[in-house]
Amino acid sequence: MDNLKEKSNKMATESMGKLMMKIGIPIVLSMMLQAVYNIVDSAYLSKMKEGGEEALTALGLSFPIQLLMVAIAIGTGVGTNALLAKSMGEGNRKKANMVAGNSEFLGIIIFIIFILFGVIGIPFYVNFQNLAGNIDNTVIMMAIDYLQICCCLSFGIVFFSIYEKILQATGRSLYSTIAQIIGAIINIILDPILIYGWIGFPEMGVSGAAYATVIGQIISAILVLIFHIKFNIEIDKKLKYIKPKKIIIKEIYMIGFPAIISQALLTVMTYSLNIILGQIREVGENAVTVYGLYCKIQQMIMFAAVGVKDSITPIVSFSYGMKNKKRVKSGIRCGIIFVSILMLIGLIVIEVFAVPLTLFFSLSEVTYHMCVDCIRITSLAFIFAGLCIAFQGVFQAIECGLESLIISLGRQVIFILPTAWFIGKFITGKENVSMIWWSFLFGEFITLVCAVLMYLHAMKEKINKLEVK
Repeated sequence: MDNLKEKSNKMATESMGKLMMKIGIPIVLSMMLQAVYNIVDSAYLSKMKEGGEEALTALGLSFPIQLLMVAIAIGTGVGTNALLAKSMGEGNRKKANMVAGNSEFLGIIIFIIFILFGVIGIPFYVNFQNLAGNIDNTVIMMAIDYLQICCCLSFGIVFFSIYEKILQATGRSLYSTIAQIIGAIINIILDPILIYGWIGFPEMGVSGAAYATVIGQIISAILVLIFHIKFNIEIDKKLKYIKPKKIIIKEIYMIGFPAIISQALLTVMTYSLNIILGQIREVGENAVTVYGLYCKIQQMIMFAAVGVKDSITPIVSFSYGMKNKKRVKSGIRCGIIFVSILMLIGLIVIEVFAVPLTLFFSLSEVTYHMCVDCIRITSLAFIFAGLCIAFQGVFQAIECGLESLIISLGRQVIFILPTAWFIGKFITGKENVSMIWWSFLFGEFITLVCAVLMYLHAMKEKINKLEVK
């Protein structure tokens, strides 16, 4: 009976185009909103009476660890998402309950690890990015304060990521979008209050931005928990399912670990580029500031691709669990088309509005011109990057974790970092820094070629061998 109920689920019967739009649009909007409030954080900080550009540099130094936190939380959620969707597609309700419960257990463990790192590891991490001594000590202290708050109060980002993916797996991504919108609005409202010291609050600067961020995340997490309890009626929420099961945790991370590595490699790339840029003579600190701002701006577009990937994974995984070859292929095709359109729109928008976006921040003249160059050059890689991300979602859905990992290694380490390091060794001054941004276009294009070749192999060896239902 349970199996018949699951088969009637919209994930099994609704047209792929409609399903992709219904699940994908809320996720894309949610992800892009997250990028917007990251930009708002930076804009408010840049307009402080004193130390605005230094605060932006501090956020740039902090960004790799924030990415790592998101990597671990979202990677765990991705594994939960795909395994939960597959279990439901197979009609295995008991396993679906254990997957949801074990993900909650993992969230508790991850939160404890983040607290420990926040207390012990942050000062060493931040100072290591200033090997050449080109970054002011005030910036270093700002980054340490910001990150310690984010790590020690990381409850929100961890549990929002997990419950968000559970809601997506059951086809209820709208509720996670609502939760993220509310959290983002609260963050945006609190930013000027806590940064500038409005309505009686103390002026907290960078620390205020950190508190606004974590408060917004915690409220979002509470809301997705409420939505999960109220609307995910297919899942039994009894405490017995939180008890860790080795086999379930192993399966979650067999799918989710490549996603964690994918995001963690982005941490490695960002951290390494901060070191490379920070050692450029004359303009090292400016270059770090520019790269930090670029990361925030390009997130508006890249998060859209991640949102599509997060809709591809449960949709294709569900059909893969049903062994429905036709729906698997249809889901992949719709996802690729969806992400291509979004990336083309993003490329056009960023190229046209590069100057207004940069003017949104209060920057010195040197940093301003470097930022415009960076945005216009790196945005040329958007379409290649978006397709790489979409293929990662496909590989995660059909249990090809290695292929997903190879894409991450290619676009974030193997092709970009050596190129950027080589260029960085031989350049000096603001006129030549723009050369380093071309490494992004090179890395994304070569990685996409590899992704297409791996997909053709997976189509032959896995998808075409599914039973036709």
